[in-house]
Amino acid sequence: MTAQTADRFRILVVDDDREMRDSLEHLLDAAGWQVETLPSAQQVESRIAALHPDVVLTDVRMPGMDGMALLRSLTERDAPPVLLISAHGDIPMAVEAMRQGAYSFMEKPFEPRRLLTALRHAAEQHRLAQNAARLRDRLASLSDLDRVMLGDSKPIRDLREDVLDLSGTEVSVMLLGETGTGKELVARSLHDLSTRSAGPFIPVNCATIPVEHFETAMFGAADGARGMLASADGGTLFLDEIGACPPAAQAKLLRAIETREFMALGASGPTRSDFRIVSASNERLDTAVASGKFREDLLFRLNTVVLTLPALRDRRDDIPLLYVHFVEQYAALYEISAPPTTSEDLAALLSHVWPGNVRELRHVAERRVLAARRGRGSVAEALALDGDSTEVPETLREAVAAFERQLVAKAIQTHGGRMDAVAEALGIGRRTLNEKIVKLGLKKADLL
Repeated sequence: MTAQTADRFRILVVDDDREMRDSLEHLLDAAGWQVETLPSAQQVESRIAALHPDVVLTDVRMPGMDGMALLRSLTERDAPPVLLISAHGDIPMAVEAMRQGAYSFMEKPFEPRRLLTALRHAAEQHRLAQNAARLRDRLASLSDLDRVMLGDSKPIRDLREDVLDLSGTEVSVMLLGETGTGKELVARSLHDLSTRSAGPFIPVNCATIPVEHFETAMFGAADGARGMLASADGGTLFLDEIGACPPAAQAKLLRAIETREFMALGASGPTRSDFRIVSASNERLDTAVASGKFREDLLFRLNTVVLTLPALRDRRDDIPLLYVHFVEQYAALYEISAPPTTSEDLAALLSHVWPGNVRELRHVAERRVLAARRGRGSVAEALALDGDSTEVPETLREAVAAFERQLVAKAIQTHGGRMDAVAEALGIGRRTLNEKIVKLGLKKADLL
């Protein structure tokens, strides 16, 4: 088969009337189709496997298996679309055919141009669907979802299946999980495996945006930078810690999600943006809704589908595999041989409660590799915050700064980056907290 022939649409024509078969073959061949005809429906299944037609055109009334029975038999997900023709058609028959999944229904005699147009559209849609399926498989291979979401426990296998399934849809997805379970990683996988993968992925941590700047950051300003909604046009907007969204901005965000239109601050007219929403929270928002801090209608818009990410302690069988994977990654990064994993190391890994989940395990693996560069270390030492550090501040100022750094860092981790809660726990104002974070050289992204 030549390349030119391979590019032609392929059609399987099924009709017990020889004259009709010959007439359709002549019409379709003149229109550039690759045509095969059959006198009965019983042979269709084997010919579909050999020909891989883009569309099946079949008569309804035939001896043996009729067109409706043939339609019902083609239930495979990648089965070609079926267009039915009949000289005895009526409205109930057409309605039933469409209900059974027929692409279209036409009565004989039909207008040739109308038939060719319908067949071309059916074939084009089938090719697009096949290309999308191939692209999805290729993207799954390129992104290596099994490595991105590593593990063989049932919770993580189920999560991978859900991500693959939902990546082909446009539904809003809410991710629930403790800090460090990989919510942004899952959101990015949903984007990378979707038809929006060529568009932007815009991650926004709602807890890190000052309340007074939230609307500007989200919706933009007429005389300033683009907001996050505009930046996500054609792609995916990931709203992490969505529970921290200020009540005053929630109504505008709800309208933007519903209409894909929003008003930038100071603008005279609306801005349109085509985006998909994926949101995340480390706790259910039912309490926030009950207390009036979060709009129930906004929650319903965000949680069309809810995925709960398993905590690491709930999939302990995956811990050794994840640890070895991270150790090998960091060993390659720091250009050393990966340190061996001893029975003592495994015991330490499996006895730890992992409050920081996979993110904490990754940091432990990095500390273990850094210690191995100096010819020492163990998992037990890497699990301790200061396990491989022997440096002691020489001055009181340095000691105070070190203590403040540890205290602020721990508060940020404990409260999942919600800065208002961090400031309240430390007994300082939000502005003072921001100043200390800058002064101490802390990066919240490294702590969460």
